[in-house]
Amino acid sequence: MVPQDYDVEVLAIMPLYPMFRESIIELLVSWDMPIKAWLDTGCGTGSLVADACKVFPHAQFTLADPSAKMLKIARQKFADNAHVTFVEGDSQSLCHADSEFDIITAIQCHHYLNEDERKQAVCNCFRMLKPSGVFITFENIQPLSEVGIRLGLKRWAKYQRDHGKTAEEVERHIARFGTEYFPISILDHLELMRLIGFPCVEVLWASYMQAGFYAIK
Repeated sequence: MVPQDYDVEVLAIMPLYPMFRESIIELLVSWDMPIKAWLDTGCGTGSLVADACKVFPHAQFTLADPSAKMLKIARQKFADNAHVTFVEGDSQSLCHADSEFDIITAIQCHHYLNEDERKQAVCNCFRMLKPSGVFITFENIQPLSEVGIRLGLKRWAKYQRDHGKTAEEVERHIARFGTEYFPISILDHLELMRLIGFPCVEVLWASYMQAGFYAIK
């Protein structure tokens, strides 16, 4: 996907994608704790933080992404916003201080990692999070059975066709499942975060073959 087209193209690929951002902001409004520092890792074009800035105008946001092209687009969105800074890097290699952030979000970025890399990424987010801070992640997920995988992929393919993707585009995207990105189940997500040390781990949102989770340190 071409970075400059991402904000439009993702709507035809990711079912209910705007609800990811809505669910995150609703959760944090309900959390009712002061948010001073927020890291959005795998920030893409910065759409989540663009929405969050409107609700949490006094927070300091750090946007991180391994793609310089994505960060270039994000920088354009926040050209005059002194509350936003940028870092080129991925979740597992960011070297911010321990306990620096109140909130860390990782949206649709860890499913590209293998098992060890994913664990390293979540461990690093845990390290950078303040006590009582919140880690929120949304990812593609793997159903628990072969039947569930087959039906989930068929339903996901239909969504893409219904939103203007050609048969070839749909086939190419679905073929990436388990070959270019590596989803894990909802249960595996919960277990990973518990294993790393989060005492509170919950499912925030789930639909099609995507799910959101939050964990409190």
